[in-house]
Amino acid sequence: MKKSDLSRVLEQLESAPFFKHAVTQVKTLPAEPGEFREFPPELAAPLQEVLKARGISKLYSHQEEALRRARAGENLVIVTPTASGKTLCYNLPVLNAVLEDESIRALYIFPTKALAQDQYAEIQGLIDGMGTHCTAYTYDGDTPGDIRPVIRKRAQIVITNPDMLHTAILPHHTKWSQFFARLAFVVVDEMHSYRGVFGSHMVHVLARLLRVCGHYGSSPQFLFSSATIANPEELAAKLAGKPVSLIRQNGAPRAEKRFYFLNPPVVRPELGLRQSAQSLVQKIAVPLLRKGISTIVFATSRLAVEVLTRYLKEGVAKARPKSEDKIRGYRGGYLPNQRREIERGLREGRITGVVSTNALELGVDIGSLEVSILCGYPGSIASTWQQAGRAGRRAGLSAAMLVARSTPLDQFIVRNPQYFFGLSPERARLNPENLSILVSHIKCAAFELPFRRGENFGGKELEAILDYLVERRILTRTGDRWYWADVAYPANQVSLRTIQAENFTVLDRSAGNRVIAEVDFESAPRSIYPGAVYMVEGVPYTVEDLDFKGRKAYVRPGALDYYTEAICYTHLRILDVFSSAGENRGGPEFFEGEVHVVDHAAGFKKLKFYTLENLGYGEICLPDQEMHTSAFWIRVPEESFSLIGLSLQDLLQALAGVGYAIRHMASFLLMCESRDLGMCIGDPGVNWFLREPCPQGTGRAQAAWAQVSDLDLKGFQPSLFLYDAYPGGVGLATTLFGLRQELLLGTRSMIEGCSCRHGCPSCVGPYTEIGEGAKEFATKVLTWMISGRG
Repeated sequence: MKKSDLSRVLEQLESAPFFKHAVTQVKTLPAEPGEFREFPPELAAPLQEVLKARGISKLYSHQEEALRRARAGENLVIVTPTASGKTLCYNLPVLNAVLEDESIRALYIFPTKALAQDQYAEIQGLIDGMGTHCTAYTYDGDTPGDIRPVIRKRAQIVITNPDMLHTAILPHHTKWSQFFARLAFVVVDEMHSYRGVFGSHMVHVLARLLRVCGHYGSSPQFLFSSATIANPEELAAKLAGKPVSLIRQNGAPRAEKRFYFLNPPVVRPELGLRQSAQSLVQKIAVPLLRKGISTIVFATSRLAVEVLTRYLKEGVAKARPKSEDKIRGYRGGYLPNQRREIERGLREGRITGVVSTNALELGVDIGSLEVSILCGYPGSIASTWQQAGRAGRRAGLSAAMLVARSTPLDQFIVRNPQYFFGLSPERARLNPENLSILVSHIKCAAFELPFRRGENFGGKELEAILDYLVERRILTRTGDRWYWADVAYPANQVSLRTIQAENFTVLDRSAGNRVIAEVDFESAPRSIYPGAVYMVEGVPYTVEDLDFKGRKAYVRPGALDYYTEAICYTHLRILDVFSSAGENRGGPEFFEGEVHVVDHAAGFKKLKFYTLENLGYGEICLPDQEMHTSAFWIRVPEESFSLIGLSLQDLLQALAGVGYAIRHMASFLLMCESRDLGMCIGDPGVNWFLREPCPQGTGRAQAAWAQVSDLDLKGFQPSLFLYDAYPGGVGLATTLFGLRQELLLGTRSMIEGCSCRHGCPSCVGPYTEIGEGAKEFATKVLTWMISGRG
C-alpha cells in the first residue's frame, strides 16, 4: 500500500462504532516546515560532500548551533523530539575535529548494545562516504579478543555501552593509555534513560572516567543528546560533573500526526469493569496489519507483549494465511541475534508489525512506521512521546493511539487528555548519594587508581569511607594514599542495572537444550517457575524444571490455550526512621525511613487466552528476594480504630483500597512509573501483612480477611507502606513524605470522582476482590488521614 492510504484507513476506523465510541480525544499535530541553515564554512569539505550525497543540502538550525558551539568548546546537551536529526549534532563536531587533527579520540556511550551497533552503522556510513581515513569501532561483549588490542591502539572513535566502560575499559585503563591521553569528546546518547538506579550508577562511572582521563592529562568535552525531559541541564551537569549548556530549539520539519486517546467501553456497569485494553488494541491493530499498514504496538510488560503478539498473529492469519512471520514480538530476554534480525526486518519492510516493551522506545533504527499504538499509559509523559514518535519518523501522515487500561492513572490520563498535553515532561531523578552505590564505585575507582588525601569523588569527602574500607581490608593506606588491597575484581560484582548480575538461560528440551531466551534474576521467580507458561514471540513453552543454582530453566513447546501469572506478596521490616510527623492523639502517623523488603512468589494462576477465565492454580517454591530500600508509610494507631468508626475487617478493606489508589496517585505526583514504587500493607510489629487471595491447597497465602480472626488485636497498628522499588532507594519515598498532604487529597479526589458505586479497577480496585464497602471505607479512612478526624 502507499503511505497516503493511511488517511483512508483512519477514516474507516473513525467511522467504526467500536472505535468512535472509545475515543475521548483526537489531537492533530500539524506539519511544520522546519528551520534550515547553510553549511558553515568551518564544516570540512568531505563532510559537506557526504551530506549532499545523502540529499542534505542544509542543516537544521539546532544541528548548525550544536556544531558551532561544540567548536567553541562548550559542553552541550541537545534536547529535541524523536526523528529530529540529533545524531548529526554530535557526529558532525566529532568527525570535523578528527579530520582537522587525526590524533583526536572520541568515546561514544549508548545505553544498550543494540543502539551502539545501530549508531556504528550510521557513523561508518558517513566515514565511508567521505572516503577519508578515519577509524570507528564498537567495543562490547561481542568484540573478538584478537581485535581488541587493535581498537585500543588505532581507533579514533570507540563506540560502547556503560556496562562495558564499567567492567572492561576503566579497570584496564593502562591498556588504553594512548586513547585516554588523547580523548577529546565523550558523547552520551539517550541521556534521559539515565535515571533511577541506572542513572545513579552512571554518575559514578563517568566520574571514574574523568578521574582516569585526568591521570593521563586529558579533559574531554561532553556532548549529550536526550528526549524531552524537565531538567536536561541539571541531569547533564550531574553526569558530566561540570556545567553543560542546553540546545532545545528544534529546527527539524514535522509531518502531520494524529494522536488518539481511547478508553475501552464499560462491559459490566454493576462492577465498573471495562473491556481489556489488549482486546481493543487487537481490534484496532488487526485491520491495520491486514491492510499492510506498518504498525508498532507498545505494551507495559513482557507478558503483555507475548499475549498481544499471539493475538495479532492469529488475527492477521485468519485473513492472510502464512503471514505470521510479518508480525513479531520484541523485548528484553530475546537472544541478541533474534533482536537484530527483527530490527533488520523492520528496516527492510519484511516485518509489518511488531509488539514491543519500551525496548524499542530508544532510537534504534527500525525504519519508517506509520502507526504507533500504546497499550496502556507508559507511566511517564516523556515515554509516551517517545513511543508515539516511533511512527512518522521520516515523512507523511502518521498516527499514535493511547489505549487506556483500567488502572487509576490510565483512566485519569484518558479522561483528562488536555491535562496530558498541557503538562511539561518529568524530571529525571537520581540518587548518586545512595551509600551502597557510592561505596561500590569508590571500590572500583580505588582499583583503577589510588586515592589521595583531599580528593573528592561524586562530590563527597571520602576519608571516612576510605578508612572504613581499610578496616575491612579492602584498601590499605600508605601515607596520604589509599591503595586497593583485596584479591577480588570489584567491577564484576557491581551491576549497573539490576540487583544481581546473573541471568537465567531458557533451554528448549525438544531442540537439544537449545538456548531460546534469557531472563534477568529479578524476573525469574515471577516468570520461569516450574509449571509456568513462558512465551517467546507468542509461542508458549511449559517450564518443566528450574535449576536455580545453575541459572537454567528447561522448557518444552506445547499447544496451550492458557498462560500463567504469578501471585506474589510482600512483607517488610522497619530498620530506621529518618523523619516523622502527625503526633495528634487519634490521628495518623507519617514516617520516612529505611526498610528491609522481602518479596515472595506464593503461587500462580492459569488464565485462558482471550476470555481470561481462571483455569486453576499452582504452587511456586522458590527463594524469596530481599533488599534494603527507603520507604514512606502511614500508620493507623490502635487508639484510632474507634475514632474512624470501622471494624478491623472494614479498616483492612479500606487500606487495601487506599493502597491500590495511592500508589497510582504517587507515581503521578512524582512523575515516575508505577513500577518504580512498591506497596505493602501490614504491621511489622506483629508480622502480619495483607496478602493477595490465593486458594486453599497451594500451601501459601490465603485471603487476608480469613486471617483477621487470628490476630492478637492488642498492639496491632496497621500501616500502608510505599517504598522505592530499588535497592538503597532513589529518593522517591523521601519526596512522598514531603508531599503527603497533596498525595492524600489527590487520592481521595480520584476515588470520589469515579462513577462506580462500590469500587472498580479505576479507583480502589474490583470490589469483588477486596469487599463491597471498599470505596466507601477507603474514602472514610482518607478523610481521617487528611483531617485526623473520622
